[in-house]
Amino acid sequence: MLFKAATALRRLELGSSAFAFDGAGVIESIGPSVQCFKAGDEIHYSGSPIRQGSNAEFQLVDSRSVALKPKSLSFAQAAAMPLTWITDWEALVERLEIQKEENAGILIINGAGGVGSVASQIARRVLNLPVVINTTRREETTQFSKDIQDLKLDVPIKYVFITHTPISGYLAPAAKIWAPFGKVCSIVQDIEMPMYGTEFTAKSLTFVRALLGTNRIMGELGRLLDQGVVRCHLRQTLRMDEEGVREAHEIIGGGKVVGKVALEL
Repeated sequence: MLFKAATALRRLELGSSAFAFDGAGVIESIGPSVQCFKAGDEIHYSGSPIRQGSNAEFQLVDSRSVALKPKSLSFAQAAAMPLTWITDWEALVERLEIQKEENAGILIINGAGGVGSVASQIARRVLNLPVVINTTRREETTQFSKDIQDLKLDVPIKYVFITHTPISGYLAPAAKIWAPFGKVCSIVQDIEMPMYGTEFTAKSLTFVRALLGTNRIMGELGRLLDQGVVRCHLRQTLRMDEEGVREAHEIIGGGKVVGKVALEL
C-alpha cells in the first residue's frame, strides 16, 4: 500500500469510486514479489484504468509502473509527470522512432496541453530536433499549413504528433506539409480517418498510435529531471479535500488547461 502525498488528475469514466490517475507518495508496504523497492521509498507512478484512482490516502499500485521520485521535485510535481512523459517518450522515441539530432522537424498539435508541452521538451531538449512547431487549434494548424512555404524551412517536417481530437480535422491540412514517407502518431481516437485518396496516401505517410509505458521510461525521466534537461509542467496545486477535488475537475473539464493540475494532502 502507498501513503498518498499527491495526485495528478486525468478524466476517467464515471463509475470509478476514486478518480485521478498518476500519483506520488511513500511506500507503506510491498508484495512478496517486489524486489526493486522497499517500505519508506519515495516514489511516483502511473495509474491504471482497471484500478482505483489516486484521489485517496492509500492506493495499491503495480510495481512495474513505479519509479523512485526525482530528488529535485516535490511530491506534487512528481505526481504530475508519469503518464504524460511515458506517453510522449513512447510516441516520439519508440513509435515515431525519431533519432537524436535528426535533420527533421516535428509538428505537435495541441502543444500547450499536458501531453503536448512535455512532447515539446523531449523533441527540443532530449532529441535536439532543429524545428519543433506547436499549434493549439485546428484553424491554427490549417493556417500554418498554408503559410509553411513562406517560412522557407531547410528542414523537412517529417513527423506529426496529434494529442487532440478530432484527428480527421488535422490530417488533411497537416498532410500538405509532411515530407514524403513521414510519420504521424496520435494518442486519441476518431471514428472517421479520411486517408485514402488524399495526400496522406500519395506521400506514403505512416500512422501509429501510442499509449503504453514502463518504469524503465520513468527512470529515464527522473535522470533528465534531476539533470535539468527537462522541467516539470505542473501549473496548479490544490488541496485534496472536497472543495479542491471539485475545483480541479472543473478546471480540467473546461478543456483549457495549460500543463497539469495536482492535488496534495
